[in-house]
Amino acid sequence: MSTGGPAFPCEAYDLERKVMVNEEGMTLRDYFAAKAMQGLISSADWREAVAEHTDMAATKFTALTAYEMADAMLKAREQ
Repeated sequence: MSTGGPAFPCEAYDLERKVMVNEEGMTLRDYFAAKAMQGLISSADWREAVAEHTDMAATKFTALTAYEMADAMLKAREQ
């Protein structure tokens, strides 16, 4: 499964080693999932809709759905 690579790569100075290092930060997949989750939970009806369609906890179902959306977004980028 592709992570899409780093979402916000940057260079940072490592004070201990006194060198510049590459920081990858979160993956693009995590970034997409966070944005999808934000959209899902902003819906007033989301928790109720989840309760009607699955016996899974709303939090777990939301997280899984957000990553499914993120994976779909990464796949769409390949086309």
